[in-house]
Amino acid sequence: MNLNETQKNIVEEFSVFDDWLDKYNFLIELGNELPEIDPVYKTNEYLINGCQSKVWLHANLADGKLVFSADSDAIIVKGIVALLVKVLNDRTPDEIVENELFFIDEIGLSQNLSPTRSNGLLAMVKKMRLYAIAYQAQSQKQ
Repeated sequence: MNLNETQKNIVEEFSVFDDWLDKYNFLIELGNELPEIDPVYKTNEYLINGCQSKVWLHANLADGKLVFSADSDAIIVKGIVALLVKVLNDRTPDEIVENELFFIDEIGLSQNLSPTRSNGLLAMVKKMRLYAIAYQAQSQKQ
């Protein structure tokens, strides 16, 4: 399944919920399903700047694809980062750089977050794209 198909699936998953309380509960479930991040990455070096909550994000390149691991100390934010990992994990750097994340607007996520959480969401997306750009540049040098 390509990145855009994954985004369409997420839009469909969220469309079954009528109100944002149910959508928040779904985000919490996603956060609970997020695999544990290796404790070695729960340091200031991997904290995302711009998030009010603590969000740790690590990425490495395996077989030409980015593999993300993440965690947060806030349950809804952990669900948000889990959603981003679900979309961007196991993708090539080119896929991440070249595709827009339309699902965020289509499910109404950015409009239904507090300003600080919305800023945090943007910071998470930016950091994930920066990882992709860095690995993209690294592979072009080789």
